[in-house]
Amino acid sequence: MGRLLDSCDTTVSASYRLFGLVDTTMGAETFDDDADRSKWLLPGPGLVYLQVPSEVGTTVIRLESWTTAPALPPGQWAGSEEVEVDLPEGELGLQTVDGGLREIPLVLPSPGTYRMRWQWVFNPNAGPFTSPLQGCSDVLATPAGHEAALGGEDQFCLVQIWRTTTV
Repeated sequence: MGRLLDSCDTTVSASYRLFGLVDTTMGAETFDDDADRSKWLLPGPGLVYLQVPSEVGTTVIRLESWTTAPALPPGQWAGSEEVEVDLPEGELGLQTVDGGLREIPLVLPSPGTYRMRWQWVFNPNAGPFTSPLQGCSDVLATPAGHEAALGGEDQFCLVQIWRTTTV
């Protein structure tokens, strides 16, 4: 089982139903044009964007850096996806279309290829939330059990990151 190296907590306000975790050296890159919009995570070179429902104003996000794959976190989640991404410098930031890039203090061990596990829940008191995925307009589940992490915001997202190879 992996060991937690570092973590940070912050909030982000999505714009255009997206926010991304990016390697800060990538400039104004975006996810791949052919990214599968029927999935929650949209990867690209040095980055990954999460699609969020239009009803989400603010997301509380917890980022965790691990030595190896961590155990699955407890509780029920509205959604979960994993993706692999190359981080050429390993310096991360949160990016939105309207807000630009904001560096975050999460320390990764080195540049390289990382696996990211994204899990999220929506505030049961703030819904209903509608799926942002292409071809889907379902009302999303809002399982209870993460109220403290939500802190009254619309969404809580846990991102666990671990290196798979070095550059």
